Amino acid sequence: MFKAFLTRFIKDERGVTAIEYGVIGVALAVGLGFAMSGTGGDGEGFVGALQAAFENIASEMGIEAPGAVEKPEV
Repeated sequence: MFKAFLTRFIKDERGVTAIEYGVIGVALAVGLGFAMSGTGGDGEGFVGALQAAFENIASEMGIEAPGAVEKPEV
């Protein structure tokens, strides 16, 4: 009886897709967390690098980047 239950349980694939989507969602959340880390205005992380790139492009074009913030010297 227990063996039949285990065999039936192992072969049952209902809900597997929901679990896979859950794992994919968690992986995306962790990836976004790492990509967006350092967004506290200290110029680190993906957002800081993107902001620096656009500021560099704007300065090469001879215009001031909108929203450019002077970084205080430490």
